[in-house]
Amino acid sequence: MRNALFDAMGEVPVNLSRRRFMLSSAGVAAGTFVLGIAVPQRTARADATKLRGTKVPAFLEIRPDSTVRLQSPFVEGGQGTFTAMAQIVGEELDADPATFVVENAPPGDEYVVMDNGMRITGGSMSIRNGYPAMRRLGALAREMLLQAAARQFDVPVEELTTQPGRVIHKPSERSIAYGELAHAAMSLPVPDPATVRLKEPGQFRWIGAPVPRVDVHDKSTGKVVYTVDVSVDDMLHAAVQHAPRLGMIIQTVRNEDQVRAMKGVHSIHRLPGVFAVVAERWWDAKRAAEAALIDWQEPGADTTMRVMPADFSTEAFRKDLADARGSGEDAETRGDVTRGLKNAHTVVEATYSSQYVNHAQLEPPSALARFSPDSTLEVWVPNQAPDMFRADIAKRTGLPVEKVVIHSQMLGGFFGRHFLYETASPYPQAITLAKETGRPIKLIWSREEEFLRDTLRPMAAVRFRGGLDENGIPVVLEAVSATEGPTEGLNNKRGDKLDDSALEGLTGKSYDIPDRRIAQHFIKSPVMLGYWRSVGNSMNDFLYETFLDELADKGNQDPYELRLRLLRDNKRLTTLLKELADLSGGWKRGPFTAADGSRRARGIGMASPFGSEAAAIAEVSIENGRVRVHEVWEAIDPGKVVNPAIVEAQVNGAIALGLSQVLLEETVYENGMPRARNYDGYPILTLNQMPRVHVKIVESGEKMGGVGEPPLPAIPPAVANAVSTLTGRRIRSMPLSRHDFAS
Repeated sequence: MRNALFDAMGEVPVNLSRRRFMLSSAGVAAGTFVLGIAVPQRTARADATKLRGTKVPAFLEIRPDSTVRLQSPFVEGGQGTFTAMAQIVGEELDADPATFVVENAPPGDEYVVMDNGMRITGGSMSIRNGYPAMRRLGALAREMLLQAAARQFDVPVEELTTQPGRVIHKPSERSIAYGELAHAAMSLPVPDPATVRLKEPGQFRWIGAPVPRVDVHDKSTGKVVYTVDVSVDDMLHAAVQHAPRLGMIIQTVRNEDQVRAMKGVHSIHRLPGVFAVVAERWWDAKRAAEAALIDWQEPGADTTMRVMPADFSTEAFRKDLADARGSGEDAETRGDVTRGLKNAHTVVEATYSSQYVNHAQLEPPSALARFSPDSTLEVWVPNQAPDMFRADIAKRTGLPVEKVVIHSQMLGGFFGRHFLYETASPYPQAITLAKETGRPIKLIWSREEEFLRDTLRPMAAVRFRGGLDENGIPVVLEAVSATEGPTEGLNNKRGDKLDDSALEGLTGKSYDIPDRRIAQHFIKSPVMLGYWRSVGNSMNDFLYETFLDELADKGNQDPYELRLRLLRDNKRLTTLLKELADLSGGWKRGPFTAADGSRRARGIGMASPFGSEAAAIAEVSIENGRVRVHEVWEAIDPGKVVNPAIVEAQVNGAIALGLSQVLLEETVYENGMPRARNYDGYPILTLNQMPRVHVKIVESGEKMGGVGEPPLPAIPPAVANAVSTLTGRRIRSMPLSRHDFAS
């Protein structure tokens, strides 16, 4: 494999990219990584225990200079997983995380560390589900080093201890670096995990500390090689033009000869719903693919894929969802909603809705496929589940799994974008083109093609009915969501049971409302659906928490005090709410006049996603008819924390994405096609729209929860509730850019 920098030196790029410039300026030859001692990477020992994550030589390579190469079972995409993994393993190994080089592990059973037998990077599961196994891995490796040192020093192992990167024999004042022991240590049998003792939390040196990220230097110097940067010998480039509507197929290419004759074109190809051009350079392929004049036709009646109707519009679909009637299927019930509503002093009914949103990640989708003479197929592809991708590619190609090699590069942002989505990933096309041309193919989707084929976060309309007692306190709540969940969308059918990801954020609320019912009215979406950051919580907590404020208003209750009352028997959430109020200087709803003379109000939102608890307060004003968010205070309780600096960074990032969603982001379809094909038509939060952020981490000591996704869902309702307070208008849909607050 050659590095993109080498291509830049020999293959002429006229416009040296910023990252390539940084790379060359730093004198970095990315891809020239030289391995240290030859520790076997994938030769699990026969005597290794069957516990997950115990095949030490598969994960760890300790080099002669005592630096540590760790094969991470979870993919790094900016969320800080590599650093946290180095902290967890390094804590028990007794090796400074700063000495770690962390890489994405290849597919393989030995890298499955989650107890449920899955290996995915998503659902904010990496740290909380990998934590026990990775601690045990570090402890096992340390024990092997101790045993190797005992042999070398000819002393009982009990007389040995460690300091970061060294084994110490205090009686003789001798010590030896890990790098000098590694070869002998890794040749020893992996100890029985039951024989190693993990540290007590009070002994932690790195877990719980704001350890600097291990990947920042490589990213800031352009050293990191993403899939889009990878090059191999004899490689060709490909670009595509997708059918304007999903499901359509090519009828004719009116200027096929002219396209084939364009500069640099190697060949043209017709794939299902796709016109592809292969060229020596990607720019030539892109220009030719875009120049093709194609007549598309509807698919046959026997098609099994999801087909986008020519008359589909999101505005009409939103109305269809809102108008849908039916009691739906129960997802969560408590008490008797019918009786509760009948006996309520006041009943409030309202329909709320959420919008489709794109992933809009910075890195455009790409894939590189290469067949070798021995029929091995190598695929470089951004992915959140390497074993799933390998199995899928084996199934598609008919190759044995062992003939499929997956290279998982670092992700340039993902938010759920890089799972297995039929029609939404370029790797099947790259494989087909590599097979048809007989040469390695790197395929990059332009931003426009990505916006056309991205999977979307679902739309939903939720019909709420809430009942208040004579004191204005909610005593009954029913929510029926008209939607299709992302898992249902991924499977292209309704499952045997409800899709949890369609309703999370409506279900699982901790408020003490005696009678409640959450249900789903399944309505299939013409759009390909996918997982989006914080999944169902990203929309449902907005829907629930804003309706709760509507109930508070109807009952003349302060929304913060009402939440405290409804959570009065929940110590963890009560503490979180009080910590949040303290962080913000004391709860005040407003409206009030700020020091700059602007009229402002504050709103609150809560969420309990992915094993963590989060609550946020937003302070807003209206400028020129648009919402401006000035301050956000957020408190998060993930139970326990590995790296508080990463948690704070994740909260900041989630706030930015949550604000982007509630203020701006919306995927609009007209005539079966998305209106936006790039960021110019799909605005996202800009730097000057980012408020001041204040974060409080509350470690309750409860079971460790996720961090990447939990901070997001509380943000949209906090903002919308603040706007409702400020304007006196109840906000029941996102994004707020749909509303004009000029009057």
